[in-house]
Amino acid sequence: MTRRRTFGNLFDRRVKIGLGATIVAGVVLMAILAPLLAPHDPFKQNLMFRLQPPVWSEPGSWTYPLGTDNYGRDLLSRLIYGSRLSIMVGVSAALLSAVLGTALGMLAGFKGGRLEQVIMRFADAHLAFPEVLLAILIIASIGGSALNLILVLGVSGWMVYARVMYNMTRSLRERPFIEAAVSHGAGDLYIIGRHIFPQLVPVLTVVGTLQVAQMILQETALSFLGLGLPPPTATWGNMLAEGRDRLWVAPWIANLSGLAIIIVVWGINMLGNGLREQLDPKSRQRS
Repeated sequence: MTRRRTFGNLFDRRVKIGLGATIVAGVVLMAILAPLLAPHDPFKQNLMFRLQPPVWSEPGSWTYPLGTDNYGRDLLSRLIYGSRLSIMVGVSAALLSAVLGTALGMLAGFKGGRLEQVIMRFADAHLAFPEVLLAILIIASIGGSALNLILVLGVSGWMVYARVMYNMTRSLRERPFIEAAVSHGAGDLYIIGRHIFPQLVPVLTVVGTLQVAQMILQETALSFLGLGLPPPTATWGNMLAEGRDRLWVAPWIANLSGLAIIIVVWGINMLGNGLREQLDPKSRQRS
């Protein structure tokens, strides 16, 4: 029984990592090769073929395999190009959050004192304010663009990294090898960069992976509300908003864009959960 449970747990983690990595790699590759994969110009309008259904519905055709939108634009091409913006905004915003949160969290955990109180109380106050609501307020004030989305989402999500990095840095600060480095006269920056940060990289990777999915969802929500990139930019959120108004006439517009969002976010979460289980000591012991 123990061997079966051990093999099953290991297999589950491998499946999660493998399946998640496959989905993520496929979407990234699709985004990179968008000009080669897209069968049509995603912005080209052809009103003669507006609201053309997918190929599996009558009178769909292989000219537009996934159908067209209200302006006759090819949905397959727009989905492919939309992956570019979703991946770019999600990864960039998560990276910005990681840099800010990790730096502030390590600084608070290592230095302690008043600096710790200021940083962590500010993080607590920020956590009490919903991230999406804060993003909506800022984007509504400064306008929607790719750069603004990255900055707003990145700044609104740093607290998660700060809290995790603070707790781990505070724990590592009391370890004997840190005390030995201090006794030998090592500076703060050297200790943080040489001894503390490498210990945080595995956890930072897991948190960052899960945060990418969160950033993609937030970007989609802002675009759906009309606060993201303005039309006719091809984003999954814009396509979802366009399909909402024609849900009974052309349900494939909203369904396909929603399905793309679900698959990508599910794949990223699968990868993040698999990595988390792989790095969890208790999970390894059970295996």
